[in-house]
Amino acid sequence: MVLACAGLLLSMFLAVSYGAKALTMGTVWTAVVQYDPSLTAHQIIHELRLPRVLAAAVVGAGFAVAGALMQGVTRNPLADAGILGINAGAMFVVALSFAIMPNLPYTALIGLSFLGAVLSTLFIFALGSSGPGGLTPLRLTIAGAVVAALLHSLSTGIAIYYNLSQDLAFWYAGGVAGVKWFHLQLLAPVILSAIVLAVLLGRPISLVALGDETAAGLGIKTKRVRLLGIALAVLLAGVAVSAVGSIGFVGLVIPHIARRLVGVDYRFIIPVSALLGGLLLVLADLCARMVNPPKELAIGVMVAMVGVPFFLYLARKERRAL
Repeated sequence: MVLACAGLLLSMFLAVSYGAKALTMGTVWTAVVQYDPSLTAHQIIHELRLPRVLAAAVVGAGFAVAGALMQGVTRNPLADAGILGINAGAMFVVALSFAIMPNLPYTALIGLSFLGAVLSTLFIFALGSSGPGGLTPLRLTIAGAVVAALLHSLSTGIAIYYNLSQDLAFWYAGGVAGVKWFHLQLLAPVILSAIVLAVLLGRPISLVALGDETAAGLGIKTKRVRLLGIALAVLLAGVAVSAVGSIGFVGLVIPHIARRLVGVDYRFIIPVSALLGGLLLVLADLCARMVNPPKELAIGVMVAMVGVPFFLYLARKERRAL
């Protein structure tokens, strides 16, 4: 945890220092501790780079913890807010909001994004539980993939019909370039509070991950723990998508790395996932800016380059286990 925290802080400092305009580390430090609005370099750091770097760290932590929670309460190693269709539900409502109510304030957009994530989650779990034998990890993954494909298609149709392709391009590709300080003031308290609650839920989730019978024998109310875990994951994913768009694979990759580092206890997996998720997204944003400056790649592309091979590896591993 100490190394992950140090790595996150170092990556944030590098992300603030490097970009299309080269700035010395002394200038960055001065801009942070003694901000002078009359200096152009200080304005670049304070108004452009700091908000996006902090947003990348906070949102990356949110996506990673959401994935850890979903994997723990469903006992599905392939669970992730993007793969299970939660992000797609939030994206669909964002597209619908842009079409029907284009001038919505940001606070309303966050609420509607969360509502979309909740509704898509309920639909996915209902669909996965409808067959004989109830909900299984494989059925949950298939139901999530089907619902995600449906909602992505509907969102694309809305964007084409209402000519919203340019407006929604940011949310489809994912990115933190548009995040400002007032976004962070709304975004950070919600995500950080949900992460704290998730850490407090770490021990019960660790027992639920061992199996319902084992957890029930130790006095854990499995249905309540599962409901709280899913609610926190949906909250984290919905709020994060409303801020930076649908960035997949963070919640899939990071919890597995955290599990390799600290074991199977979710009291440690969740905080380490938060730190590593922030680290991954900060580095992805930095790489997206540095590949071809001053132009930027979508941050979702950089994350997918890591996430897709990792997902294929996990899927192959699961098939062998079955």
